[in-house]
Amino acid sequence: MAEIVAASWEAVREHGLAGLSMRDLGQRVGMRAQSIYSYFASKHEIYDAMFLEGYQAFAQQIDEAVKRTQLPSEPEAAATRMAHGFVEFCTNDPVRYQLLFQRTIPGFEPSAQSWAVAVSAYEQTRQVLAAIGVHDQATLDLWTAMLTGLADQQISNDPGGDRWERLVDRAVRMLLTDAETHTNPRSEKT
Repeated sequence: MAEIVAASWEAVREHGLAGLSMRDLGQRVGMRAQSIYSYFASKHEIYDAMFLEGYQAFAQQIDEAVKRTQLPSEPEAAATRMAHGFVEFCTNDPVRYQLLFQRTIPGFEPSAQSWAVAVSAYEQTRQVLAAIGVHDQATLDLWTAMLTGLADQQISNDPGGDRWERLVDRAVRMLLTDAETHTNPRSEKT
């Protein structure tokens, strides 16, 4: 099964997520397309295995970012490192980004097992942000929207460049300033 999933990643990186073909996949792994169905009941099950593998890699990336971070003594630096890690994770593999963070495959819904890994990664992010003083859901929502927006703009409008990646530090500062203002109303300027 791992060989089929690896070959699926190769195929979608060449042809896009929608371009996954059972015939091509069978040729890549030395099987007839019909034989793949003895391992995966449908193409969506293959996407699900890819989704799971992608989120496992994302969770590992968060773990590594947390290990390199001095929490809570350097909250802005910690948030900035985590934000850069997310944007780099996405831009390094645009097809994986699409599978994990966009709904580009009609009818595909991750299985409960795969979705649990995604939720766990989200909880890791919530815990790191809580450790640096971000506790409210609205700011967490802004965090995810900001980072996926930067990643999406980078992938869509400057692939291979850094136009939107250069904005990560500024965006994190803006978000943390906003979060502090909403957490501590006395810090608002009148």
